Amino acid sequence: MTITISQDFSHSIDIKNSRFICQMKRVQNEEEAVDFLRSVKKEHYKANHNCSAFILGEHQEVQRASDDGEPSGTAGVPILEVLKKREITDICVVVTRYFGGIKLGAGGLIRAYAGSVSQALDSVGLVKIVDELEIILTLDYSLFDSLTSWLTVPIYEQTFFENIKVKVFINEATVPIFFKELLDKFNGKITAENGIRRLAAVSVG
Repeated sequence: MTITISQDFSHSIDIKNSRFICQMKRVQNEEEAVDFLRSVKKEHYKANHNCSAFILGEHQEVQRASDDGEPSGTAGVPILEVLKKREITDICVVVTRYFGGIKLGAGGLIRAYAGSVSQALDSVGLVKIVDELEIILTLDYSLFDSLTSWLTVPIYEQTFFENIKVKVFINEATVPIFFKELLDKFNGKITAENGIRRLAAVSVG
């Protein structure tokens, strides 16, 4: 299971006259992450620092971080650690700093960069990416109301001819349980067959 941000997002905070702008984007590979970093640097070319981190892979296999001129370990790594702690992947984060004239010290920088990312994540929300399987159900008209009351997932397509066909998407990991409960509930009067597969984003929390 992959956990990532619900959408691309930007969030800014001011700390002792310095502005920290956190921008985050969902990415699928290193090329996309590098392209995003370049675009942020181009947008904020007058900034003092564009510090970054990205993580890729279901098990966070690929991890990169950059302090971009800040003291070593005070920017890129704190950004990365926030992402790792929350088990987020397939994401690139760039925190842009416009220096306000007051030095924050190593501890202050770590708190500022990590805090900027944490606040952005709290605001944007997280999703888990799951494999879903389309289930096509065929039933008599007399069972339609009972089925719709029993289902815990939305119907995305239904057709009415000699009988009714209903299509739903189910988390693939729960399909065996769904089939068993369907059989127990309707005693085999509703037939089910597998359809297409897709990836779906499900809200976390």
